[in-house]
Amino acid sequence: MVLGILMLIPALLTLSMGDIGAGAFFESAIYTFLSGGLLAMLMRSRHFSLVSRQIFLLTNVSWILVSAFAALPFVLVEDMSYTDAFFETMSGITTTGSTVMSHLATVNGGILLWRSILQWLGGIGFIVMAVAILPFLKVGGMRLFQSESSDWSEKALPRSGSIAKRIVLVYSIITILCMVGYLLSGMNLFDAANHAMTTVSTGGYSTSDASMGHFSNPWVHWNATLFMILGSLPFVLFVRFLRGDRASLLRDSQVQAFIGFLIMIWMLFSTWLWLNSSYDWFESLTLVAFNTTSVVTTTGYALTDYSLWGGFAISLFFFLTFVGGCSGSTAGGIKIFRFQIGFKLLHIQLKQLNHPRAFLVQSYNGIEITNDILRSLVAFSSFFGLLVALLTIGLSLLGLDFVTSLSGAVTAIANVGPGFGDVIGPAGNFATLPAMAKWLLCVGMLMGRLEVITVLVMFLPSFWRN
Repeated sequence: MVLGILMLIPALLTLSMGDIGAGAFFESAIYTFLSGGLLAMLMRSRHFSLVSRQIFLLTNVSWILVSAFAALPFVLVEDMSYTDAFFETMSGITTTGSTVMSHLATVNGGILLWRSILQWLGGIGFIVMAVAILPFLKVGGMRLFQSESSDWSEKALPRSGSIAKRIVLVYSIITILCMVGYLLSGMNLFDAANHAMTTVSTGGYSTSDASMGHFSNPWVHWNATLFMILGSLPFVLFVRFLRGDRASLLRDSQVQAFIGFLIMIWMLFSTWLWLNSSYDWFESLTLVAFNTTSVVTTTGYALTDYSLWGGFAISLFFFLTFVGGCSGSTAGGIKIFRFQIGFKLLHIQLKQLNHPRAFLVQSYNGIEITNDILRSLVAFSSFFGLLVALLTIGLSLLGLDFVTSLSGAVTAIANVGPGFGDVIGPAGNFATLPAMAKWLLCVGMLMGRLEVITVLVMFLPSFWRN
């Protein structure tokens, strides 16, 4: 029902601009709202109680059905095939940023706004899921971030709802600040509003085929870099900041590692680019800071075709694709905390070899790393790698070359957006891929957004037994 109401925003914009398509938006809104309203009437209940199996099912079905209905405007307004419409929508709602659309300057303004709204919704949806659902379901080590908002007892739900409202408030404030930054940097209101939504959600949809390369002012790029980083930090810490805990962001080890990693990459890579190109130092720093942040935060904006920088740059960007932002943010990828724990366990293992009888406590951010957390981390990492391999093979079977298949699989599962090569690289898009390849990538995007295990558990026969 909320999705149907939100469709009225691009409908009214289209109507005010005098473009064809306002009626199609209203038609989509009616279908969507009535479908949600019918379900709400039929399933209304006085008591609300869910077990973990129902939460797994609800999470998966919600993302799929939202994408199915949100695709309607693309079909009715732009006359796209449903395959392309669903791909564009799934890419938007999972904040992946892969696109089949081109010649965006001629596209209906309402459709451009709808793409941005989808990414903004997907960003807040994933934050709430990462804070409230994944820790409860013990997926991928997320139990480390268990909090009162992860309690799904009927008694605790009002408090969880209050935390969710605060997160939405913080998310909205950061989006508005980002838009103001873009306006001050010279963007018009339409571009600023669209890019603010897709920057903070780390989604990467743009209003131009050239993405951020369309805007020549470097302060536009630095504003984007700043808010891509903010979108990749844990939003629960922003809530604590507003509630008076001013040092919460600074003392969090995940935030420290993430910011430290970005600064290190910026310094080393920009120096290399400066020494091996005609760019001056500030241009090198701007290009590197923007592009590496875009990839690490899984935003997927393109400022320039960095695949032209040579083999070293391509290799580095490929491995940065896996990293991701912080847990509880809008970013995808493996997440920085999993790399931290991996290095911590390696360090402990090396110390244990020198001191076999020593009892070494494993902890992260002051929380003990228990065996069940380790098992879920190993399971997530193993299935993440296996899924990349299977999706790469599946795309290769459809006739795609190795670079397109591998980079397409990685960017879909990590929710980054552009891949590598001439077809789906920063200068291309996914329009020319076979229909079956687009559906496979949709599955990859969904599994990556829902942290892999949340989807895989649905295929276990034991999951469906009482």
